[in-house]
Amino acid sequence: QAQLVESGGGTVQAGASLRLACVASLEGSTSKYVLGWFRQPPGKEREFVAAINRGGETPRYGDSVKGRFTISKDNARNTVYLQMNNLKTEDTAVYYCASKGGFALEDNSNMYGIWGQGTQVTVTE
Repeated sequence: QAQLVESGGGTVQAGASLRLACVASLEGSTSKYVLGWFRQPPGKEREFVAAINRGGETPRYGDSVKGRFTISKDNARNTVYLQMNNLKTEDTAVYYCASKGGFALEDNSNMYGIWGQGTQVTVTE
């Protein structure tokens, strides 16, 4: 059964860093999939954070995280990471890992077929 499992969330102060990880159990290697991170702040809709291509060389970021977050992928470990630096209170959200086939680095959550259960990130003043 295909699944994604996130870890690494927690509560930190503004300005701190966290690294999220998502281990994928998919049909075949993660080199066959685009992997992405989305987040859902309290009371708001899910939003795009970042995505990375099959080979792990090409990232795409949402405007609100550019320059602070870095997505990376280790296909040998079937894992995608999200390094989050200089966290802000507005980064507080449940963070989800998602996978899709094809090649496009979509920012539309409807294009992703498999989702993890989410990990909570809370950033305090």
